[in-house]
Amino acid sequence: MAGHSQFKNIMHRKGRQDAVKSKMFSKLAREITVAAKLGTPDPDMNPRLRLAVLAAKAQSMPKDNIQRAINKAAGGDTENYEEVRYEGYGPGGVAVIVEALTDNRNRTASNVRAAFTKAGGALGETNSVSFMWGRVGEIVYPADAGDAEKVMDAAIEAGADDVQSDEEGHTILCAFGNIGEVSKALEATLGEAESVKTIWKPQNNVPVDEERAQSLLKLVSVLEDDDDVQNVYANFEVDDETMAKLSAA
Repeated sequence: MAGHSQFKNIMHRKGRQDAVKSKMFSKLAREITVAAKLGTPDPDMNPRLRLAVLAAKAQSMPKDNIQRAINKAAGGDTENYEEVRYEGYGPGGVAVIVEALTDNRNRTASNVRAAFTKAGGALGETNSVSFMWGRVGEIVYPADAGDAEKVMDAAIEAGADDVQSDEEGHTILCAFGNIGEVSKALEATLGEAESVKTIWKPQNNVPVDEERAQSLLKLVSVLEDDDDVQNVYANFEVDDETMAKLSAA
């Protein structure tokens, strides 16, 4: 399993999702506002906004909050957020991609650089690691959405490319440009997804031991706690025994 999925599972088991729900809503709202400002306020006519709204609904964000974030795009006092992507290497030579929406590039760059340095990693130039990744759509369902065979059949019918099922749930991958169509088809069969978004998928993963994995998880946690950071991806993997130790820690 890829590092991105693994550390999400570990954080979920530790209950971290509940502790940062308000921060998550804030980041989802920021993406909705930016998407609405760059296009139209109508999700049906704005693919990026439609995806942002889907992601927010999948996290049970209240409809009023979603509409408020859309309406904010029309206000003259809206902050001018800039999309920035940082790339670098963490402990063990693991490649890391950080996506941010910021109104102060210097502040965000300083915070991200400090997180990498403290973890024993280093920031690189743009495209220094992203060439080893691909942009795909990711749709996540909880385990109770159905057994692996049912979800696989639904995914094939919807036009997805791959399905990964385990005790935590089902992760469905599709082409970047097809995520809207695939997620809509899956919703008709499996109900609302737990998460709908585009991600960076690594072509290869770097095996790490428990010590390196702990350092990487801490780096990811520090980065995700930054208000400007929207998403963090890392191409590491750990074996089942190490995974169990990290989850229990």
